[in-house]
Amino acid sequence: MRKLIVLASGFLLLALALAGWMNSRQPQALAVIPSMTGQPEYCLTCHADLPEISSSHPLKIFGCVLCHGGERLALDADLAHSSMRGGKNPSDLAVVEQSCGGGKCHSGTATDNLDHIQRVMTSIQSTYAGAIANIRFTFGAQPDLTARFSIQVVTDNQVTTKTGLPSLKAFNPAQEANPLIQKFGQECLTCHINATPRDGMQFARLTGCAACHTPALNSFAKGQVHHLTTVISYSQCNTCHNRGNYDLRSMSFVERSDQLTDRLHDYYQPIAQFTRCEYTLDCVDCHTRSEAMGDGDLHSSKKDIQYIQCKTCHGTLTELPQTHTITEADRLAFKLAFLNPVVQLKVGDTVLLTEKGEPLWNTRVLADGTYEMIGKVTNQKFNFRPVKGTTCKQKVDQQGSQYCHQCHSVQR
Repeated sequence: MRKLIVLASGFLLLALALAGWMNSRQPQALAVIPSMTGQPEYCLTCHADLPEISSSHPLKIFGCVLCHGGERLALDADLAHSSMRGGKNPSDLAVVEQSCGGGKCHSGTATDNLDHIQRVMTSIQSTYAGAIANIRFTFGAQPDLTARFSIQVVTDNQVTTKTGLPSLKAFNPAQEANPLIQKFGQECLTCHINATPRDGMQFARLTGCAACHTPALNSFAKGQVHHLTTVISYSQCNTCHNRGNYDLRSMSFVERSDQLTDRLHDYYQPIAQFTRCEYTLDCVDCHTRSEAMGDGDLHSSKKDIQYIQCKTCHGTLTELPQTHTITEADRLAFKLAFLNPVVQLKVGDTVLLTEKGEPLWNTRVLADGTYEMIGKVTNQKFNFRPVKGTTCKQKVDQQGSQYCHQCHSVQR
């Protein structure tokens, strides 16, 4: 009997020792109480080494669960991750309203410049409405180029629509009579930001907001995708743009085969000539947030949303470019300069202005009448002058960008 008791005691001590050893190997519970929720969450117990996602989303304010979902009190990984939104990407458009919405975040009013989700949802980048309309018109499925369909059902929630498109139906290729349109639906719908991209690092990106704001070449290669930024290189835009062309005869994607030897050849496809500033700058240096992210209205084509031209910065033979002197009321300009601090914007600075009245906050009007732009990605300074007063030979009534290219394009 005594031997049995000793043996049982030995097993008990061994079990206690094993339990103690296993407990010592468990991560120490680490709680965070973000100010926006006031509720403890234990995500950092396992993810303490994860870098903060961006300076505008500090952990102490947002925490993890507000954006990602998940079981905030769970210490078991499977349980903690069981209710996460969008997998590793809460900005996917299927869940973005739950993850990033709310009046204080990205579903606020247009007046406060917080209507980001509405703008993205209705943007050409999301709807792909222009491509769908063009294909359906080309093959006789609709009488004009006005958009009728989007990747998913979408409604313009603004009180009035400036484009006459209050909503778009979901595009269903299977309901199309023409087999080429059906094949278009099967082969050619990978560029809009709802879609999973093609295989290969040249196409590597996430979906939703992170399709642009999580830079692939830096983050994916290092295995770190917990990163959001407004510093968006042209190479990120190129995960969709300029990777190849669609063959309308076979309705298939033909990837680029040229050798990308330098920035000029990498930036654009070998099908046209471009001016030096177009390939020296990054896309975000010229295209505004409204052009890239949408303006809240539904559009039938990307041509309807793009308005920046050479004359925006250089003016014309008869007119200087529009300018604006920054005041304390220019909250948006200061916010954008804060999110991408390549310049120290201050009251009294005179900057260039788009035709829609948007301040180009990374530009300056210099004392000698010339201008300066600071690259949003490279921080490089570019000095340039207005066309007015130069020896430009172009006709006064031909001041569009297409005419500038006739003289200023670079031969490749």
